[in-house]
Amino acid sequence: MALTIGLTGGISSGKSTVAHMLKELNIPVIDADIIAREVVNVGEEAYVRIVETFGNDILEANGEIDRAKLGAIVFHDEEKRKQLNAIVHPAVRKKMLAEREAYIRRGEPVVVLDIPLLFESKLTHFVDKIIVVYVDEATQLERLMKRNGFSQEEALARIRSQMPLSEKKAHADAVIDNNGTVDKTREQLLYILNKWDVL
Repeated sequence: MALTIGLTGGISSGKSTVAHMLKELNIPVIDADIIAREVVNVGEEAYVRIVETFGNDILEANGEIDRAKLGAIVFHDEEKRKQLNAIVHPAVRKKMLAEREAYIRRGEPVVVLDIPLLFESKLTHFVDKIIVVYVDEATQLERLMKRNGFSQEEALARIRSQMPLSEKKAHADAVIDNNGTVDKTREQLLYILNKWDVL
């Protein structure tokens, strides 16, 4: 039976760094963010339903969805955000699970689902084990401001829109403390994977 690991964290906690390390170890990583972009490509079922729901005004000249326009609509309107999520989330889940099945059929012993909002979207039942990539809030804030050029206020708003990392940590099977160096992070990841007989 293949092991499915859920990889999650918070914005700017270093989850992508850990996902990259897993790929370097030849462990398949299925990225929810990438799939979320793929399912809204022109012609996909979710794309058609989004255009039906939000109208042609959200489209660019080439027919693709203008993410900024759509974002501006749903960011300030919870009802519309729920409508969008009700279209996109099931499509993402379906595609992630199909990709996972394909890896398992190919004989992969372990598959990682990289899901930023694993807890918030209540998707923990899709995975056997959960790794949370953790940093303290001060580090998270500093990294996010530096990476995205946000003001402190903007960065805090993004951080607070997610479940606190301290809470995610409490629900994890393993925690990688990413406050230190990349080498320290890699060391922790290898320790966890060895403990779970993945390596």
